[in-house]
Amino acid sequence: MTDPTDTARPNGAGPAPDPRDLLLDAMLMHVPFDGWGPASVKAAIADTGIDPALARALFPRGGLDMAIAFHDRTDARLAVELRAADLSAMRMRERIAHAVKLRLELAGDKECVRRAAALFALPTHAVDGARLIWRTADTIWTALGDASDDINWYSKRSILSGVYGATVLYWLGDDTPDCAPTWEFLDRRIGDVMQFEKVKAKANGNSVFRTVFAGPLWALGRVRAPVRVNDDLPGRVNPGNGSAAAG
Repeated sequence: MTDPTDTARPNGAGPAPDPRDLLLDAMLMHVPFDGWGPASVKAAIADTGIDPALARALFPRGGLDMAIAFHDRTDARLAVELRAADLSAMRMRERIAHAVKLRLELAGDKECVRRAAALFALPTHAVDGARLIWRTADTIWTALGDASDDINWYSKRSILSGVYGATVLYWLGDDTPDCAPTWEFLDRRIGDVMQFEKVKAKANGNSVFRTVFAGPLWALGRVRAPVRVNDDLPGRVNPGNGSAAAG
């Protein structure tokens, strides 16, 4: 009996398309009209001719898992493009702005993103949504070469998660052809972060501040980023296997 997940093609034609990608691509044709719900899932299955049992095995939670796959696939494409680009002439704030802008451009149909944002805004899916934003922030920092392994690993991703999330919401409401207002909003948010970093640097250089907060600063200094243990969890490089973090 043939394995329905087998991607090998006869006569040396090479690997068949991943059924996950086939289903997701078909799904994206229906999401702008019917959202990430059962109607779109059913239509995607019908369009691809994939066995419904296989579709359920690939995406157990239906549209929710497909929305997550859509987000993660775009993150993967972002990582590839950022690593291939020469950003050496850019300052760090420019690299971050470029990465966020590229992430939104790679997302494709804005209506699919809008529908996904509405899905993850539901209380039952809010944790999934927060996890995805964190993974995007981790993807960006990792692709830009972030080597931090202390509390800065967390703070960088937390701050960028806030910047990215706010920019997505602004972008969804921006109907201008070139999205110039969105990119200006992004620059302002990054500017706010840079001002915060300047204040933090001054505080860290203040002897009175360091004396008063010696205990908390010592505790924070002992915080380490998690070591990545598999391909699904973001984390710093594991010296034991040389793997790099990814979203």
